[in-house]
Amino acid sequence: MGPEGVSPGTEVDKGRRRFLTLATTGVGAVGAGFVVWPFLASMKPSERAKALGAPVKADIAGVEDGQMLTLAWRGKPVWILKRTPEMIASLDKVKKDLADPDSTVDQQPKYAQNATRSVKPGIMVLVGSCTHLGCSPTFRPDHPAPEILPDWQGGYYCPCHGSKFDLAGRVYKGVPAPINLKVPPYRFDGETTLVIGEDQAAA
Repeated sequence: MGPEGVSPGTEVDKGRRRFLTLATTGVGAVGAGFVVWPFLASMKPSERAKALGAPVKADIAGVEDGQMLTLAWRGKPVWILKRTPEMIASLDKVKKDLADPDSTVDQQPKYAQNATRSVKPGIMVLVGSCTHLGCSPTFRPDHPAPEILPDWQGGYYCPCHGSKFDLAGRVYKGVPAPINLKVPPYRFDGETTLVIGEDQAAA
């Protein structure tokens, strides 16, 4: 045997070996990236399928109260927020400050056109793109936050142009964003799995 376990007379393709090393390293980096994204790679459809609008699944079993997950669907971020009872209670407190508190503009499926804009009050699902210019607002559940609003109860704040949304994605009055954040079609598959991109069956 020659150096590095190579039989005599066998040439090592150093370029191919370097490519395989880089490819393996790249796969490791991508794998680490999935740890950051709060959904399982095995549940994730191909990029081409997502671009065409294929549904995506999210397991929310491990989501804690007040925690928000982000996944990608149709090339946009989708937020899944597990609202606490206090977060749900805040929705009524801010109604007087909102431009469309009753969600009259068609930015949600009919089954989410209610006080919490959701199938289940504790789980909020939103497309995380500002309805002004498509920026991705920052999740600001903290309150008070007088630098945002004197009576801020938590929600989403777009630092690019100052648009503000409550914890149901409803837009505040007097900001650049004209309408509420979009609620995508979604349904529950059991108690702890969400399917984004498919409608909830009528009750």
